[in-house]
Amino acid sequence: MELPQLLWETGTSTVTDVLPIAAIIFGFHLLILRQRIPNLKSVLVGFLYVLIGLTLFLVGLKESLFPLGKLMAQQLTDPEFIRGTTTAVSDGLHWQDYKWVYLFAAAIGFATTIAEPALIAVAIKASNLSGGAITVWGLRVAVAIGVAIGIMLGTFRIITGTPLYYYIITGYLIVVIQTLYAPRMIIALAYDSGGVTTSTVTVPIVAALGLGLATTVPGRSALHDGFGLIAFASLFPMITVMGYAQIGAWWLRRDTKPRKSPAGE
Repeated sequence: MELPQLLWETGTSTVTDVLPIAAIIFGFHLLILRQRIPNLKSVLVGFLYVLIGLTLFLVGLKESLFPLGKLMAQQLTDPEFIRGTTTAVSDGLHWQDYKWVYLFAAAIGFATTIAEPALIAVAIKASNLSGGAITVWGLRVAVAIGVAIGIMLGTFRIITGTPLYYYIITGYLIVVIQTLYAPRMIIALAYDSGGVTTSTVTVPIVAALGLGLATTVPGRSALHDGFGLIAFASLFPMITVMGYAQIGAWWLRRDTKPRKSPAGE
């Protein structure tokens, strides 16, 4: 499909998707609140920017990120790349042979999370409200580590074909136990961190990686095995953010704990 036609079709689809949101916001403001919308011109210009941005973003996903994710999955799971010989197919492959897939999954999960705009906004707000007790980079790195671990385990699940619920149930059991011991101020933020990170940058690349792996790894189905990486990306940041707060609290207690004076002083 040529670029102008793709831009037109994606743009009209985006307008259709955004119109209900605009109708609800403007409808409540005019019919329920019965007030004029302040800075109407700026608001309308902002909506136009949203439409243009979403259109370009969706076109970029379709033309670049999704094909790139599938291509990387194909190249990383190529038996000739994994074993370095053409006899790898007859020998068969095992889960430990896909070490570069796990490394790539962890790296791409970490990088996309660090670049996630929604997470940056939440981290800045959390730092301001906590008076600096929660640092912007501390929260971003904690979430990124969680996503990296989650995506790596998710790719392991796809390659091995193990059931998804094993990982999800175990992960949420860890979250429940951590909730009992983590500092109270971090719990709600940790729960939100999982949802925040699965946004505009992370989701398309992670989804493309999962579907690409499921279509290239022998014996896997794109429908049954290709989905689920987003669940890992949502779950494990809760664990790492609460762990980040627990380590910080332990470190603070250690530094403030009275030290015993040497005998005789």
